[in-house]
Amino acid sequence: MDYQTQYRYWLENAPVSYRDMLQAMEGSDLALKGCFGAELAFGTAGIRGIMGLGCNRLNEFTVRRTAQGIAKWLNGTDLPKVCAIGYDSRHNSRLYAEICAAALAETGILVHIYHELAPTPMLSYAVRELHCGVGIMVTASHNAGVYNGIKCYGADGCQMTDEPAAIVYREIQNTPYFVLPEKSFDALKTEGRIRDIPQSLWTAYCDRVMAEGLDLERVKRSGLHVVYTPLCGTGNKPVRELFRRIGVKADIVSIQEKPDGDFKTCTYPNPETDAALDESYKLARTVHPDLIIGTDPDADRVAVAVPVGGEFRKLSGNELGCVLLDYILRTRRERADLPPEAEAIKSIVSTPLADRIAQHYNVKMFNVLTGFKYIGGEILRLEELGREDRFVFGFEESCGYLKGSYARDKDAVVATMLVCEAAAWAKGNGMNLADYMDRLYEQFGCYAAYVQSVELQGITANEVSKAFMTNIRENSPAEVAGCKVTATVDYLSGLRKCLECGREEETGLPRSNVFILELGEKGKIIFRPSGTEPKIKLYYTAVGRTWDEANALMAQFKEAMTGFLPA
Repeated sequence: MDYQTQYRYWLENAPVSYRDMLQAMEGSDLALKGCFGAELAFGTAGIRGIMGLGCNRLNEFTVRRTAQGIAKWLNGTDLPKVCAIGYDSRHNSRLYAEICAAALAETGILVHIYHELAPTPMLSYAVRELHCGVGIMVTASHNAGVYNGIKCYGADGCQMTDEPAAIVYREIQNTPYFVLPEKSFDALKTEGRIRDIPQSLWTAYCDRVMAEGLDLERVKRSGLHVVYTPLCGTGNKPVRELFRRIGVKADIVSIQEKPDGDFKTCTYPNPETDAALDESYKLARTVHPDLIIGTDPDADRVAVAVPVGGEFRKLSGNELGCVLLDYILRTRRERADLPPEAEAIKSIVSTPLADRIAQHYNVKMFNVLTGFKYIGGEILRLEELGREDRFVFGFEESCGYLKGSYARDKDAVVATMLVCEAAAWAKGNGMNLADYMDRLYEQFGCYAAYVQSVELQGITANEVSKAFMTNIRENSPAEVAGCKVTATVDYLSGLRKCLECGREEETGLPRSNVFILELGEKGKIIFRPSGTEPKIKLYYTAVGRTWDEANALMAQFKEAMTGFLPA
């Protein structure tokens, strides 16, 4: 249907109580296109969108329809007919969680739901502990407050993979928008078809995180002092419990302590951005901590900054990943408990510096597609071999980290514990985490990294994105800023081609719309459309013997790509 037809369908079929709101849109073609110009698509990350009325918005009808599709898929499998549901601090998150719970429960699926806000990794943990066939997390992660989303998990605790996601999407498309509930959430809960997840599981999760500690006594001895912000999200309770257990003094950013779906003091609560920590910097100038820690609204990502010379140096997601990787491998080598054939895992868009660090410790680094489900998939492979002990650490450059196999998604709580351990080790050696990172650069080389996000506007965003990716594949340059392109890697065809010898080899990874220009030892440029937002992302790596050399090369790489970008 075109947007006008969709609008008329909603106007004629939505419950009468929504009629006035729908009629108020009639005079605005822009509003109609935004709300009805497309349908929210369900993929491996579930659905995510702006909240509001319409088929291209998140609302009680699109949420219920999505949950009905999930229920139809689960009931058609041999998986346990059990679901766990969690939700974050956003507007309507609890409402959407209850809508999902009722939609699944009325089909005979037993639903376990958290009775309070819970981080995304805690949902992943619950799926595994409660032997569920599926999990649902209501969150839009780090997006602005107008967004929300339904993130889906498989029985292994990983985000849903391509094949089941495709089936769920077909079931959603075959489900009408306005099939109203047979029974209310409260009625289904009274019948026992919906149950609260017990407090004991929350405690068990915290215990399991603590079990991943390497030297928590060092933290207690260090007198570590941090400023912490949960960015108005779900991290406040579990992270502060962690601080209490490991003996960290924490000053909390009070105006970001309580849940707030508007995120008034941080309109874009993304730990990848320096602005996410602005309020933390204000407090830090007064209390003078060893470091600053922030977790995003669903507490699966973490940001860290270090006071340096009266200012603050925020470590990038890549830098923090390298620090944690080195700390874990260093400590386990010293303790002589690094397992034979140990494996670390990172996404293909994360810094190659991590590969160098792993190689230094004789640890194999697996590079997987972007999305933590692929890291979780590698952990599952090891689990099926009975060797999950070989997994030592996983990360992606967008501030997501995991140690341990208790969950299969990135976890800001365990990452915060590891940050405190690494900071305590550095403090004991007369350093801070910024010094630690600089020491890695001195040892392995200067790896400059930059992510360029190209925002795409309007309903033609998908077409623009496809045209861009086609163009870079068909017209890829032979050199970039004087650096020869030594190989191309196309994950859509599954082939890496050496341009010097002409040999082609398979990537060994699933097909994905990602294209890479390898620039020998000078770096690489990776192109991919965002999986959750109308963006094209370019991931640059520039390698130099000095920072002047690396930064100059980075500037040249970005300038050289200007002609390829959409106008």
